[in-house]
Amino acid sequence: MQRYDIGVIGLGYVGLTLATVLAEVGNRVMGVERRQDVVDLTNGGVPHFSETGLTEALSRVIRTGGLTARQSLVEDTTCDVYVITVGTPLDPNGVARLDMIEAATREVADNMRDGALVILRSTVKVGTTRNVVAPILDATGKKYSIAMCPERTLEGRALQELRELPQIVGADDQETADRASAVFRRITSSIVQVSSPEAAEILKLVDNTYRDVRFAFANEVARVCDSFGVNAFEVIASGKLGYERTNVPLPGLVGGPCLEKDPHILFQSAYSQGIELEITRAARAVNERQPYETVDFIVSEAGRRDVPQDGRIALLGLAFKGVPATDDLRGSMSLKVLEALEGVWPNAQIVLYDPVIDTDVLRERFPNHEVAESLEDATRGAHIAILANNHPTLATRTPAALAEAMAPSGFVFDYWNHFSSLAERELADVYFAVGNRRVAA
Repeated sequence: MQRYDIGVIGLGYVGLTLATVLAEVGNRVMGVERRQDVVDLTNGGVPHFSETGLTEALSRVIRTGGLTARQSLVEDTTCDVYVITVGTPLDPNGVARLDMIEAATREVADNMRDGALVILRSTVKVGTTRNVVAPILDATGKKYSIAMCPERTLEGRALQELRELPQIVGADDQETADRASAVFRRITSSIVQVSSPEAAEILKLVDNTYRDVRFAFANEVARVCDSFGVNAFEVIASGKLGYERTNVPLPGLVGGPCLEKDPHILFQSAYSQGIELEITRAARAVNERQPYETVDFIVSEAGRRDVPQDGRIALLGLAFKGVPATDDLRGSMSLKVLEALEGVWPNAQIVLYDPVIDTDVLRERFPNHEVAESLEDATRGAHIAILANNHPTLATRTPAALAEAMAPSGFVFDYWNHFSSLAERELADVYFAVGNRRVAA
């Protein structure tokens, strides 16, 4: 019987980074992932996604034997601790799926021995630890402990933040809380114990929903500024100067695997208790409709400039964010922008470019569109250039410089206000942004 200190069930963004860091501090870790290609890559020391520092760290722990990946928890192995990190994507009705949580828990239940510690780390509807995971484990008749320890790392800084961010531990009894805390204390000295699994579940949802609400308010500011012909960048940036009570973020596309999902899970959780979260629901609605509202403006400006229906449109930045850099397309609002563009311009030549995502990946994912190798290739001859994420590469050429290579009467629309601080003379008649749709000459 092979014994591992920790089994990490699910080797996606959350699981693989956690498994790597846990192995780096001396744990013997088994990672479990149903996708054979991910297992093979992991055992070869190659991450299946882009994350700062992960390639070197993963290669090191694989080489030293600290981490091994398998497709399942097989009979000849057991673990002292199991950490469930599988995904909880939304189904077509916008409800978080539990099938992967249930399947992972059943696998743990079959494999665990008496005395095992089970940690749920996935983002879930409130009550999942107690009402979904625990009953499956209870049915085995085995003794176990259970805690909820939600993941809160930022993609692009996951390895750093696993060691720096306070780790949340929610359990019903102090012995379990201390045992779960000991797992994470090997990677960070900052542990925050809360009184129950439900408190930990809500805490994670509140963290991300708070950000969603803040960004939604920024997008509302952009809408009102646009309506009055005022620059939202100027309003927001100027309002912060010497006035600490206001800290409105800049407007932009709001999505990603957490922000597009977690507010839905929070208001579904509340609704199950007969509570309607009006602000949470409204904020998500503002952020979800923004791609379509802004494409309406792009269409209007294109009409003013006589852009042909089969014109060339460069969509720049497909990952859900550019800082910290990632290649993650999950929940990306750039894809909603693409969807809206395809709807209004079915004959347009849409060319895609992302500074991080491999071009072969983009070609496989979007076979009906051209994929450019560089910013220059994407924008050359374009009638419209759309800056859809905030990667610094997209700000290396000013709108005027971009326009020189674009088609006559071409223009730039910027979802992230890369250039809104520039003087009007530098923007000429070619630049528009969220909250900066000034009337062109």
